[in-house]
Amino acid sequence: MSSNIDIKKICSWSGTEFIAHKTTTTCCSHRCANALYKKRKRDELIKVNNQVTEKIVLEKPIEKIKDKPFLTITEAAVYLGVTRPTLYSYLRNGELKASRLGCKYLLRKEDIDKLFNRPTEFRIQSKERIPITEFYTTAEIKEKYSVTESWIFVVAKKQNIPRTFNRGKTYWSKKHIDNYFAKKAANPEITEWYSVQEIQEQFNMTLAAIYTLASKNAIPKKKVGIMVYYSKKHFDIAKGVAEPDEPQYYTVAEAMAQFNMTRDQIYHYVKDYNIPKVREGKYTKISKPDLDKLFEAPKIE
Repeated sequence: MSSNIDIKKICSWSGTEFIAHKTTTTCCSHRCANALYKKRKRDELIKVNNQVTEKIVLEKPIEKIKDKPFLTITEAAVYLGVTRPTLYSYLRNGELKASRLGCKYLLRKEDIDKLFNRPTEFRIQSKERIPITEFYTTAEIKEKYSVTESWIFVVAKKQNIPRTFNRGKTYWSKKHIDNYFAKKAANPEITEWYSVQEIQEQFNMTLAAIYTLASKNAIPKKKVGIMVYYSKKHFDIAKGVAEPDEPQYYTVAEAMAQFNMTRDQIYHYVKDYNIPKVREGKYTKISKPDLDKLFEAPKIE
């Protein structure tokens, strides 16, 4: 087209009238043309993003199951927005019911919906403090658990163990003291123990070397009176004279695939339920038996 022609046009950006010299000219100035170009690019990006969002919404699991009359365990968890273990707890408590069909358990979506058609009144349960009525004297704790008086006061302060005074004597909550020592009790599966003297004689180690090795390898120990004993099996493994049992582990990726969970969910349960884990190179491995036991399916008749 010739550039010597004059055409009256309306600027596509500012809306003002101008004289164009080409039929393809749409803006009155370079500034308006640049602004229009940027707007078109933004509109294209918005359109693409909206299409992606719509696709994700359509592919959401909730969209696939919202019209299904029966849901699997996993689908029911997605429908309620909870994890599979939480749904299993609902089943165990009788809050939901499932029917077994072949190797799967199915829940009626209608039953789930009905739960929310009959909401219960929300009440905050008042926590009444149960009075402490059973106590140990300091002398009784010393005799029963073979500890010193100063040790009792130090540990009681750290653990916030309730106490009271009567006629010049200190009385300690029996329940709290017993609970503390129950947690510190040795693993009943460990039946063979080394005394410190036996370790010194067998491995020719100093006391400092024994304490360092036990601490570094987290070797189980128990205290009987003033004597400290270390697990024979764990100490032999630490010294290299015995082979450790072959453990079974999931990698995090394997656990995610096995239980249909996210990485954050797996780590949440590992932390909250003290599931053993080890680090091998760049991989974190989680105890397979402990994780399987935590997520095992409930037995529903």
